[in-house]
Amino acid sequence: MRAVVAGVGLVALALTGCSKAPDGAEQLQTSDVAQAPGINVTAAPGVAFNYRYGFRLPPRAIAAAQEAHAQACEKLGIARCRITGMDYRVVGENDIRGTLRFKLDPAIARAFGKQGIDLIQAAKGTLVEAAITGTDAGDAIARAEATRAEAAAAIGRADTQLARPAASEAERTELQQQRAAAATAAREAAATAADNRASIARTPMEFAYESGDAVRGFDTSAPLTSALDTMVGSAQVTLAVLLGLIAILGPPAIVVAVLVLLWRRLRGPVARWRDGDAA
Repeated sequence: MRAVVAGVGLVALALTGCSKAPDGAEQLQTSDVAQAPGINVTAAPGVAFNYRYGFRLPPRAIAAAQEAHAQACEKLGIARCRITGMDYRVVGENDIRGTLRFKLDPAIARAFGKQGIDLIQAAKGTLVEAAITGTDAGDAIARAEATRAEAAAAIGRADTQLARPAASEAERTELQQQRAAAATAAREAAATAADNRASIARTPMEFAYESGDAVRGFDTSAPLTSALDTMVGSAQVTLAVLLGLIAILGPPAIVVAVLVLLWRRLRGPVARWRDGDAA
């Protein structure tokens, strides 16, 4: 059974304590600032959690953020945190993406995720996605152990029947096949139980990075900043288009200008030469 646990509210709790208003300042009304729901995901016996966070930050800050997260994991030691994967991709101009994957001690997974968010905020980045999923590994372990017990009982019954001297050759063949099938089921059940125990003992976590600013147009608490950001973005697009047109039309225009100058310089001598020939 797979249970999906809402995670955006969880990690957003880390964002609400970034600053305090100075003494005497007006307190913001709850309708003016979006408040995160008070959702606290705690470790549950037998549940294997999987964390995923998505971050957006300036292109040049992604590599440094990955390094900071990796160092935070290394400081915990390999017994509590291991890096299991990393990638860094330059997709295009100012389009950089990357991921960093960990295996964590379940007791510190939530705190490590909140620390990761704090590091992104320090790099002028934003949390844009968060998800926590849980798998009922305890139930899977119980089913696997029950299957293993049934298989062991079937093996015992087959061994008892095989020990009978009166058993025919056909019966022995059938009993041996049943015993082999039960032994296979027992091994598979043991492997399933071991895999689920391992998933409980280590919590996977993934940090996904993408370049860019916070989602435009949604920060109503800072209209001047948003307007300035929009103006700068528009100016960048306009300049990029202008430079592109110059790059495309510039060389042909230079050739035409050179031809016009040559024609003006040579037009008089050519005309006098023609007049001389006519005379």
